[in-house]
Amino acid sequence: MQFRPCIDIHNGKVKQIVGGSLKDAGSSALENYVSEQDAAFYAHLYKKSGIVGGHIILLNKAGTPEYDADMEQACLALSEYPDGLQIGGGVNSDNAKQFIEMGASHVIVTSYVFRDGKIDYDRLNELVEAVGRKHLVLDLSCRRKPVGGNNLGCVIDEDEKNNSEKYNDEEHYNGEHRIADAPYYIVTDRWQKFTDEPLTKELLEKLSSYADEFLVHAVDVEGKASGVEKELVSLLAGCVDIPITYAGGVGSYEDIDIIRRLGKSRVNVTIGSALDLFGGSLEYDKVLSMMD
Repeated sequence: MQFRPCIDIHNGKVKQIVGGSLKDAGSSALENYVSEQDAAFYAHLYKKSGIVGGHIILLNKAGTPEYDADMEQACLALSEYPDGLQIGGGVNSDNAKQFIEMGASHVIVTSYVFRDGKIDYDRLNELVEAVGRKHLVLDLSCRRKPVGGNNLGCVIDEDEKNNSEKYNDEEHYNGEHRIADAPYYIVTDRWQKFTDEPLTKELLEKLSSYADEFLVHAVDVEGKASGVEKELVSLLAGCVDIPITYAGGVGSYEDIDIIRRLGKSRVNVTIGSALDLFGGSLEYDKVLSMMD
């Protein structure tokens, strides 16, 4: 298991946010931490620690002034640590090579390879042709799908809930109901839209021939430091030969041990809000000491 650090950039600032709170309207998000340091500061720290494979995520929508501000920060980080960081957010087949030329080791892609809720293999092949499989990371971030359809606003029917045992383990989902054991579905557009693609071992195996790595945020717990999605970590464990990085919910050293155990030491980990670098209680140096 390796530690994969992050530099999340929103409205031109390095931040930690609650993943499910991100909205395009007003470029808003619920913030856990806003750093006084720029992205180059974190890139320098990761370089000094000898950590590779960290990811820069541009959280604003491409084509907006906020995204341009994000890009300015990303350029600083990539200049500070060339070939040491990956980058995602607004990547497509036209600009993917540009990010590599800027110093990114990999580009991270989700939304571009989905069309009408399905994987667009033509676009995926275009990306592979543009930068090569060895420079491509597929972000398969996911959330449990609410009962009743594809939209985030779906609510469980009360009569059905009362008459079904599967609702006994119900949790609260952004002010609405969701099912704790519902399947995970890949989400796009800064985690705001469900696709029709469930995250399964079969899908991971199929997509592994197109990518060098996978990045998977458990969006329901992203930024909450409330514990990891154990079922998701177990799903990711050992199903493909390429590296997989899990992000979301890590709030304790015990959570790191859980990822190691359930991930069979093969699932890498990202820690955001809980890390002392971002105002949390987990010590950066101690986290590094727990890695393989």
